[in-house]
Amino acid sequence: MATNKIKFTKMHGAGNDYIYVNTILYNVENPEAASIQWSDRHKGIGGDGLVLICKPTTPEADYRMRIFNADGSEAMMCGNASRCIGKYLFERGLTDKTEIKLETLSGIKILKLHISKDGKTVESVTVDMLEPATDNKEQYDKSKGNILVAEGRSFEGTYVCMGNPHFVTFVDDINTIDIAQYGKVLERDKAFPERCNIEFAQVLSDGSIRTRVWERGSGITMACGTGACATAVAAAMTKRAGRTSDIIMDGGDLHIEWNEADNHVYMTGPATIVYDGEIEC
Repeated sequence: MATNKIKFTKMHGAGNDYIYVNTILYNVENPEAASIQWSDRHKGIGGDGLVLICKPTTPEADYRMRIFNADGSEAMMCGNASRCIGKYLFERGLTDKTEIKLETLSGIKILKLHISKDGKTVESVTVDMLEPATDNKEQYDKSKGNILVAEGRSFEGTYVCMGNPHFVTFVDDINTIDIAQYGKVLERDKAFPERCNIEFAQVLSDGSIRTRVWERGSGITMACGTGACATAVAAAMTKRAGRTSDIIMDGGDLHIEWNEADNHVYMTGPATIVYDGEIEC
């Protein structure tokens, strides 16, 4: 039986690690199954999912991103992955642009690359995450209210759509919260027809926000870009913070600005290439 060898790059944004494949060079016939198999940290490459770098379907974009969670489900958007794609495209010579238009299932995102003085390395990336929404009937049933119950404990939260759904709940001491215990229940609450990403957040004394994430389809992850944006928006909406916030996640920090002029959310953070590899499929 013939085997197909596919080259991949392992990257992470603030610890949110994915397997990246350039589908312009390599065809992944069944990305749902590949994501499940390859994401396995014991029997596969290991990661939070699979990201495909593709040709765009519209002339308005430079490239397109498809992202699959570790359970094989396709996600609409990932802020950390979009930053990694910006770094990959520039440092691998696929573009010389420092502003890239990236097509995603939640719209075209603008990536602004911050380049080192020698012009060779992408030090960080700012992503225009577009406008947040607080009303989306397909993602959130408002009639269920904003106080949800998991394992006998009530969580008051704020729904924020960053293309994908988020429910942000602020707690007094995040270190006492069992993220897995409550996250897996809240993800599948009846308020969320498409399931939901859950953020547990605590505003610290210096004004920064410590956030831990339960991602739908992946579980606990080291960071979530859209989750950081949703947390910053929720903090501003509930008067816990202003329109700029530093979000501290398990894998690193992200700077979020909810711009008052255009109502867009801008996320700035790092992207790291870990290694390149090849896998048979």
